[in-house]
Amino acid sequence: MIQFINKYKVLSTLIFLSVTGVASAKDTGDPNKAWQNYLANDTHIEPSYRFPHANCFKVAALQYDLPHTLLLAVARGESDFETTARSKANAHGVMQILWPTTANHLGIYRLSELYDPCTNIDAGARYLRELVDHYDGNLHLALAAYNYGPNRISTNGNGIPSGAEWYSGYIFRHLNYVLGDRINKKKAGEHLYSQLGRSTLVSFGEPYRAEAFVSNLEQTSPELRLDWFRKGVGKFAVVLIYEDRDDFDKSAGLLQHAGYRLDN
Repeated sequence: MIQFINKYKVLSTLIFLSVTGVASAKDTGDPNKAWQNYLANDTHIEPSYRFPHANCFKVAALQYDLPHTLLLAVARGESDFETTARSKANAHGVMQILWPTTANHLGIYRLSELYDPCTNIDAGARYLRELVDHYDGNLHLALAAYNYGPNRISTNGNGIPSGAEWYSGYIFRHLNYVLGDRINKKKAGEHLYSQLGRSTLVSFGEPYRAEAFVSNLEQTSPELRLDWFRKGVGKFAVVLIYEDRDDFDKSAGLLQHAGYRLDN
């Protein structure tokens, strides 16, 4: 049983019929080809929402000649734009800059600086630019190195750890959200990301389990808007996202249809 609280202060409990056995990660296809397609066709698409720290991202994208939506995707996947986020690996802030090694490499010598969003976003963009150049423009390898470190990712792409391979696909999933699945239904900046409702359904200690849980629900109810995020040290939360109360009620019905019971 887990607590489910929406932004309208409605408290419910989800009783899961079966949570055990969710262990395999969703097949994300070939993330290398997906990133190549993005670079070839989609970098011009405006973000689907006005995301937090918008000006910081725009400035960093221009400064380091990186796609604006790429930086947003990394930030969403790393921290969901939380300035105080911290991982069990001692990475901090919006772009999850590792302290002290990566931070010092980027000229940041005070931990408190990583909690300034513009400083953190600039550092993350600068580091990603460095990695993109190191891997000759290959975003898949650059992102794998952003997660695992360049010493563990060869420039020829051989022997990439499974976790690094998974991470590239994970960020690509967040890119799809940033792009609105590549369909611009709204004018850029018309809707604020911060105004979306979010309700945590369940948390896992490993990202693969969160991913598999979302995959299973999406197969049953593809209309649900679900994602998973790193939330603090060793915690990966599956989150329901909704536009308003009507959207929330519709999602609650879909969850019930998928085999979950909502107890008010």
